[in-house]
Amino acid sequence: MDNTNVIIKPLVTEKSTHQQTSLNAYAFHVHQKANKRQIKQAVEQIYSVKVLEVRTMNRKGKPRRTRYKETKTSGWKRAVVVLDENSRIDLF
Repeated sequence: MDNTNVIIKPLVTEKSTHQQTSLNAYAFHVHQKANKRQIKQAVEQIYSVKVLEVRTMNRKGKPRRTRYKETKTSGWKRAVVVLDENSRIDLF
């Protein structure tokens, strides 16, 4: 898998913004089949930083109602990447 396809987008939420300032951790929406090693390599190559730790979680899709039946949104994978104390990513 190509490094540009591993990371889909950075997640900018209140929690992720707080983690950026206090823990130097950044959250990303990543490809479903990407593993921790691929995520680490992609972040290091794209943002030119040193990654210490990668935590991943699979998020299930939420149930939604349509007119006559129940459907479900698609699931996705989230990765929290902890950087070295000397590294920073400028998302804005």
